[in-house]
Amino acid sequence: MNFKKYQHIERFGNDEVEGIEIGVVHVFPKLDGSNGSVWTQYIDNGIINDLYIKAGSSKRELSLDNDNHGFMAYVINNKNIQDYLLKYPNHRLFGEWLVPHALKTYREDAWRKFYVFDIMIEDKYLSYEEYKPLLEEFNIDYVPCMSIIHNADPDKFQNQLMQNVFLIQEGQGVGEGIVLKNYNYINKYGRQTWAKIVTSEFKEKHIRHHGPTEIQGKISVEDKIVDEYVTTAFVEKTFQKILKEVDDHWRSQYIPRLLNTVYHELIIEEMWNIIKKFKNPTIDFKKLKSLTDYRIKIIKPGLF
Repeated sequence: MNFKKYQHIERFGNDEVEGIEIGVVHVFPKLDGSNGSVWTQYIDNGIINDLYIKAGSSKRELSLDNDNHGFMAYVINNKNIQDYLLKYPNHRLFGEWLVPHALKTYREDAWRKFYVFDIMIEDKYLSYEEYKPLLEEFNIDYVPCMSIIHNADPDKFQNQLMQNVFLIQEGQGVGEGIVLKNYNYINKYGRQTWAKIVTSEFKEKHIRHHGPTEIQGKISVEDKIVDEYVTTAFVEKTFQKILKEVDDHWRSQYIPRLLNTVYHELIIEEMWNIIKKFKNPTIDFKKLKSLTDYRIKIIKPGLF
């Protein structure tokens, strides 16, 4: 097997996951670390085919020289994972490598561990009920299912958000959010995908929808895009990625990099959703960039 990128988790409410709450939904805690994957590969060394354990980040295959904050070293020294893959060499493990990111309130004993949240055989996901006993057989950490909801009223997910204390220090609030998986769901574009609700984004939307009302003029589509997608969580995630890449030494010279990277991620990750949500809008990208920069400065005022 070769490296395979994990699917993009869609925001609950957009049409990529329209109707995902109908049927049986498994609700999982969303961890705020670094995406990782582990798989096997047979390599012909000229004499015999050897089975190798491979590891990847969200975008690439790893090596010991470029191992995503110690993840590759963790994998090759983890006998439980190795034994699992020797027994199930056609399984690909996806999970979260829990290293400090935006959320810093995880328990001390939770860090620098790999928590499996999905297993694939070729292009098919195993259900939670299928893979849970397999992982437990080898004492491999995994993200537990919080609840199983049948034909969920979307309002019930707010309660699930507030119950997500998985690995969180006592008295330090709740986790980053939740992930919704309906193993029988295929979206209208023919893809199987999951949905996410991020706690900070939920709070921001609640304030926008139910908070103080102001008399305003017509709101431009660029304002609506920034309001919907350039959230605190979105900006903070990009900031933390950059901070890791510069060894946690932030300098003012990195500000243009932050501004440009957030804007780049907005266009790359969300433009398809934006086109659908706002029905093929005419966008002034110069204005969109300016509004994005302004929102970042509001969210991270201490950097400017």
